[in-house]
Amino acid sequence: MNQAYRPFGARLDLASLVACVFAFASVLFLSAGACTAAGVGAGVAAGAVDSDANHRRWLQRLDRALETDGLRGARVAALAVRASDGSVVYQREPDRMMIPASNAKVLTALASLDAFGPTHRFETRILTSAPLDAGGVARDLIVVGGGDPALTSEDYWRMAAELREAGLSEVAGNLVVDDGLFDRVRWHPSVKGVSSRAYHAPVGALNANYGSFAVTVQPGAAKGAPVAVRLTPPVDYLQLSNQGTTLAAKKRRTLVVDRAAGRGHEVVSVRGGVRTRDKRRAYYRSVLEPDLYAGHVLKMQLAAVGIPVTGRVVRGRVSEAAEPLHEFEGRPMLEVVQLFMKYSNNGIAEALVKNMGVMVSGGVGSWASGMPELRRRLLALGVPAAGFDLVDGSGLSYDNRVSPRALVVALRAGRKAFRFAPEFEASLPIAARDGTLEERAEEARDRVRAKTGLLNNVTGLSGFAQVGGMDGWHDDVVFSVLVNGTREGDEAAMDALDRFAAILAEGSVPASAKK
Repeated sequence: MNQAYRPFGARLDLASLVACVFAFASVLFLSAGACTAAGVGAGVAAGAVDSDANHRRWLQRLDRALETDGLRGARVAALAVRASDGSVVYQREPDRMMIPASNAKVLTALASLDAFGPTHRFETRILTSAPLDAGGVARDLIVVGGGDPALTSEDYWRMAAELREAGLSEVAGNLVVDDGLFDRVRWHPSVKGVSSRAYHAPVGALNANYGSFAVTVQPGAAKGAPVAVRLTPPVDYLQLSNQGTTLAAKKRRTLVVDRAAGRGHEVVSVRGGVRTRDKRRAYYRSVLEPDLYAGHVLKMQLAAVGIPVTGRVVRGRVSEAAEPLHEFEGRPMLEVVQLFMKYSNNGIAEALVKNMGVMVSGGVGSWASGMPELRRRLLALGVPAAGFDLVDGSGLSYDNRVSPRALVVALRAGRKAFRFAPEFEASLPIAARDGTLEERAEEARDRVRAKTGLLNNVTGLSGFAQVGGMDGWHDDVVFSVLVNGTREGDEAAMDALDRFAAILAEGSVPASAKK
């Protein structure tokens, strides 16, 4: 190259040319002066300034997401850190203690996986009061709950089929249910206003269908006709009282679906009306006595595989003289936790707490024995002691307090735990795909996995955002944002948090923070 030719006012040797090419690739456009030896350094500095400006705009957008009308007057606390090294990306009172709602389930899932491991299976034991006779007939069949919170009607069918394979052909006496592994406190005392909604399902050591059932209602054939009602599962324990009426198309829908205790059963009442033009709709309700309900589900499934039960479903306790017949293994913990987190199942949360209580006490599972063990495990995993004060495992109680920092630390700990990290992360709902985020966070589709939380005037979102930054930064962000005292409605608050997560996933950090 002719060194006498210096159109840019400086010597342009090979090293400068190579540097110039890389600088061009980094910032996409350089002025001609940047291709001098001195100009290369100036170009990089300009890129850093642009990156810093992008970062400031990004932070402003995150601020605006948490200052929308939907969060007007609410208390907001948030923290986002880089997954790789924990450096802070965004914060707003990250140590403020807040009501977490179901974001508390992040802590329960972490402690439960640590306690039991992803492959653990809860066992339901089946015994007989005396040995089967030559024809496979049992006097009484005894079912002992093992604390499995995820048994469904389908599982009870498998249980019945396995009992048939074990030689059982008939139960001449009663079907006895024993849920003595847990105490009989069905709802945490601090949870007020317990309703018949499925999310208020009771906690028991013997469960079916998460302590809930479905009531499907559709209009009758014409105005004035009774509504059509179907109960699922169709067990004798649930007895229908249908007083619902089909209304004219222009009338106001007034349907009420409830349940109440009966003598040895529960009464499902349907009253009010639906309009002729209304579509079929399912209402999910909780039972009052999960052990008796589970016993009736098993009785139904025994009949389905050809094993009749002559007697009734009754409560009892297994005796030392009882004869073991079968042990039924439920789903592995990895599936239990996924059901728990994806669908924010409160009953599973509290059953896991009580199971931890059984583990440490060797006796009856309770909140009093389980919650200290949950806390001990979280502390051992590095969650700061000052960052959480939980009274239950589901987040239903307004007495719970957690900081965004504690949730972020817990999420990072779960992701780093070799024994169960994949199962922990996979349990979180995926934005715009499944679980409680299936119909939310469209802007962050496939780039956010997070636990939702919702109570009256409380919402939260905590999880992971996959960042592909406009300025070349690629990393994951661990975040938590908790909102208390919302005034503009739940949907507006959730929209604000979804927008916050979507902006996080876009990403923009200063050049000095890049790796």
